[in-house]
Amino acid sequence: MTVKADIDFQKELFEAANKMRGSVAPADYKHYVLPLIFLRYLSNKYEKRRKELEQIVKDPSSDWYTEDDEMRQIIITDPDQYKAENVFVVPEEASWSYIMKNAKQPNIKEILDNAMKRLEEENPELEGILPRIYQGSNLPPENVAGLIEIFSRDVFSANTDDSVDILGRTYEYFISSFAASEGNRGGEFFTPSSIVKLLVAMLEPKSGIVFDPACGSGGMFIQSEEYAPNKHALSFYGQENVVTTVRLGKMNVLLHGINAEIRLGDSLLNDQFPDLKADYVIANPPFNQKDWGADRLSKNDPRLIGPVTNSNANYMWMQHFLYHLNDAGTAGFVMANGAMTTNVKEEKEVRQKLVDEGYIDCIVQLPEKLFFTTGIPCCLFFLSKNRDGKNGYRARKNEILFIDARKMGTLVSRKQKALSKEEIDKIAAVYRAYKYEGAEGYEDIVGFCKVATIDEVRANDYKLTPGIYVGTEVSNEDDVPFEEKMAELTQRLLEQFEESNRLQEKIKKDLEELM
Repeated sequence: MTVKADIDFQKELFEAANKMRGSVAPADYKHYVLPLIFLRYLSNKYEKRRKELEQIVKDPSSDWYTEDDEMRQIIITDPDQYKAENVFVVPEEASWSYIMKNAKQPNIKEILDNAMKRLEEENPELEGILPRIYQGSNLPPENVAGLIEIFSRDVFSANTDDSVDILGRTYEYFISSFAASEGNRGGEFFTPSSIVKLLVAMLEPKSGIVFDPACGSGGMFIQSEEYAPNKHALSFYGQENVVTTVRLGKMNVLLHGINAEIRLGDSLLNDQFPDLKADYVIANPPFNQKDWGADRLSKNDPRLIGPVTNSNANYMWMQHFLYHLNDAGTAGFVMANGAMTTNVKEEKEVRQKLVDEGYIDCIVQLPEKLFFTTGIPCCLFFLSKNRDGKNGYRARKNEILFIDARKMGTLVSRKQKALSKEEIDKIAAVYRAYKYEGAEGYEDIVGFCKVATIDEVRANDYKLTPGIYVGTEVSNEDDVPFEEKMAELTQRLLEQFEESNRLQEKIKKDLEELM
C-alpha cells in the first residue's frame, strides 16, 4: 500500500525518527516509533466507540437508552460494548490524551511502558505485541516527547473520519522508510510494494485462506485484503522467526482492520501450522539461506518431495509452500534467480520433480534493483495444484508460462526501481489469460512471454529462465548469483588441483622408473 498525497508531512515524520540517532541504533528506530502509532490507533478507536455509546444511551429510540446516570456509566464502561465492535479497551493511563498531557514529564518513558502493560492487562489478545522498551532505552525524554507531539496532531485524532486510514498508511510509510535506510536488513521485514502488488494481482486472492510462512511486517496480508472484492472474505495465517518482526506484523494488520494469526517460529524447522492447507500461499522467503538446519529434518517429513541441502534453503521453502496448498491452491513467491538454473544435485532433483509432476505454473523474471539492496536479482515462482483444470481453471499440466519482465520498472531513486501499475496489470493479464478456462486474448509475445511445453523444458535441462523460451538473450550475469557461481568455480578449481596432484605423482613415478 503506498502513501497517498494527503500525508504531506512524511519527511518531518522520518526526521523525527532520525532525532533518535546516536542514542538508538538506526535498525531499532522502528521498534520505538511504530508502537506509538499503534497506541494512538487503539486510543482513537476506543475514544470513537465511547462517544458512540454516550450518544446511544441518551437516544430514546436505542435499546440501550436509559435516564439513569449510573446505568449509563455502566453501559459506557462495559468492555463487551467495545469488544463486540472489535475495539480494544483502553484504560485511562494508556489513553492518548493522558500520554499527551504527560509528554514533557521526565518519567514519560516509564509512563509509556506502563501504558503498554495496562493495555495487555485489559486485552489479553494483545499479549506479546506491545513492547515495554522505552524506560530501558537511551532515548532522551525530549526525543520521545517530540514523537508524541507529532502523533498528537489533529490529522491523527479520532475527530477525523480518515484518521485510522492515515495512521495505517503512516505506519506503512515508516516501515518502508526504515527498510530503505537499513538496506539488506530491511529486506528481512519488508517487501517493496510493487512486488507485493504484482504477486497479489497474479494470485487474485478473493476468498479463502491466505498463508505467508515468512510474513515479515504483514504487507502481503494487507495488500491481499485490499485486493479482495468482499472485505473479510479472506482468513490470514502467518509465521515469522523474529520476535520484534512478529510484533510489527501483528500491529500492522490490526491497524488495517485485519485479524491475522501470526505465530513465532522457524517455518522450515518448526512449522507452527502443520495441518494448514491454504487457497493461496504468498511469500518472500529469505534467499539462499546456508546452514539452515537440513540435518534436523526427519526423513519422513511430509513436506519433502525430494532431497534437501544445507547449503541452500531455497528448494526447502518451495517444498514447504507446496505442502501447504489445498488441492486447488496456488503459491506465488519471490525467489533468487539462481533457483531457476541451479545444478546443485539436491536442488536440481527437486526442480525436475516440480516440473515433471506438473506443479510449476509460471515463472516471472523481474528487473534488477527492485529491492533496497541491489544484490541478488530475483524472480517469481508460481506453483499450482489446479493445473488439471478444476474450479474454472484451464487444464495446463503439460505447459509452463514464462514471462521476462527484466526490461520493466522505473528508477524511483538512485538505487531502486519500482514496477508501475500499468506494468503490473500487463503481467497479471497475461497470467490470467493463460490460466482460466475460456479466457481469451493470450498470445506469445517474442521477448516477453511464452507458453512452453514440459518437453521443451526437459530439452533445456530443466532450466526455468524465461529468456531461454521467450526469445531473448540470456544473461549469465543475471541468472546465477555470485555465491552460486563462486561455489561452482571453487569446486572446479579443487577438481583441477586434484588432477594436477595426480599428474605430478604420475610424472614423479615415471621419472623414478627411468632412474
